[in-house]
Amino acid sequence: MIIGTDLSRRGLLAGFGALALAGCNNGVGSNGAAEIDARVDATQAFLFDRYPGTQDLANRASGVLYMPLVTEAGFGIGGSFGRGALRIQGVTVDYYSATRATIGFQIGAQQYAHALFFMTPEALEGFRRSSGWAVGADVRYATPEQGASIGKDTTELDPVIALVFGQQGLIAGATLGGIKYTRIIP
Repeated sequence: MIIGTDLSRRGLLAGFGALALAGCNNGVGSNGAAEIDARVDATQAFLFDRYPGTQDLANRASGVLYMPLVTEAGFGIGGSFGRGALRIQGVTVDYYSATRATIGFQIGAQQYAHALFFMTPEALEGFRRSSGWAVGADVRYATPEQGASIGKDTTELDPVIALVFGQQGLIAGATLGGIKYTRIIP
C-alpha cells in the first residue's frame, strides 16, 4: 500500500506539473518586444471595448502597465510569471516582467490579465526608478466595471489603481499582493 500511495502522489504531481506547463503560454521564449506589444494591444482593446470607463481612466493616468497574461500555478509551493509593457500616452516606453513565489495551502493553476494605472506622476516615477517594484498598500483594487465611476477625488487619493480581469483557471481569486515588477529587455 505504501508503494501505491507513493506512486499515486508522484502521478498526481507529474500530472499537475504537465497541466501547469501546458497552460503556460505567457511569452517565455517568444519573439520579444513585438509579441509583447501585440498582446498588450489586444489586452488594451479588450479592456476598453468590454469596460468603456477604463479608457477614460487610462486617459487620466500618467502611465499604464498592461500585463496581458500572468500564469500562476501552485501545489503547496507556487509562483506566477508574466510579461507586459508600460505605456505613457499610449506609447510603449518599457517592458516588465511580473513574478511571485508563494508557499502555503494552494493547489491549481490560473491565468489572468491585469493593468496598473499610475494616477500621479510621482507614482509613475517611483515605479520606473525602482529596481524591482512590489505591489504595496498604496494600490487600490477596482473591478473593470468601476472604471467609469472612479472619480477625480479617488485617483488623487489612490496613486495606483489595479484592475484584474480575464481570470481563467482552478485557483480561486487573483491578487497582485507579493508580485514584483522588474524592467526587462525582451
